[in-house]
Amino acid sequence: MTIWTEISPTPFRLEYVDAAGVTTRTLRAGDPAAQSVVFLHGTSGHLEAFARNITAHAGYDVHAIDLLGHGYTGKPDRPYEIADYVAHLMDYLDAVDVDSAHIVGESLGGWVGARAAIDHPERVRSLQLLCSGGTVANPEVMHRIRTSTKNAVVSDDIDLTRKRLRLLMADDKDATEELVEVRHAIYHTPEFVAGVDNLLSLQDMERRRRNLLLPEQLERITQPTLVVWGRQNPFGEVPEAAAIHRAVGGSQLELLENCGHWPQHEQAEQYNALSLAFLSKAAG
Repeated sequence: MTIWTEISPTPFRLEYVDAAGVTTRTLRAGDPAAQSVVFLHGTSGHLEAFARNITAHAGYDVHAIDLLGHGYTGKPDRPYEIADYVAHLMDYLDAVDVDSAHIVGESLGGWVGARAAIDHPERVRSLQLLCSGGTVANPEVMHRIRTSTKNAVVSDDIDLTRKRLRLLMADDKDATEELVEVRHAIYHTPEFVAGVDNLLSLQDMERRRRNLLLPEQLERITQPTLVVWGRQNPFGEVPEAAAIHRAVGGSQLELLENCGHWPQHEQAEQYNALSLAFLSKAAG
């Protein structure tokens, strides 16, 4: 089983969209007449993180994108803050004529989705926060993200990319060799190498602190919200998820066993069922 055979039961297309001047890679699938679901990956990630979720969500208008500066999306030469990612997301939605969408964000993607829900509530129908970042500034975790990513990018040793992916997973087998090869290829494009410090800029303590989602900001989220967390998440323990759940009124919290930082991938069957049930209610 490969990424593309996992997706292929559903017609899909990969394309590049001009989002206010930023060439943006997107995977489109599902029913274009249905409500839109947009999947957003984590730091140094790419849209293939959602390969195990596309077919399950094909009853919706599915979008999985490479975030600003990530994957094969354009890489403006400046340090990226959350407002930059949110602006790019809004520009993408405008470019594909989506007025509002259900946002599914993993890690950095959750941080971006939550900020979008606060600042642009009319554009966000519902919110899923999968091991979301953005509520704490843990120096140890930030150092781990920065060093593991930089080591994998500056060296051609594919084992460093393998270790970077395995860091996300509770079980090493979920960091498939195909995912390793895809990420290694992305990490070693000249554009990615040149811009890696820009997408790691939120691992700088001062910059991170000014971008954090504070409890009083999370309280402003009124959209239906699903918080999904792995009990073995290496980048944030369960109390972090519980704090998000408490802050976002009416939110739903689901803790997954045998799961690290990629619940949508590591526990795809369980996650897909949770997501579809949640979306069914949120879609009205």
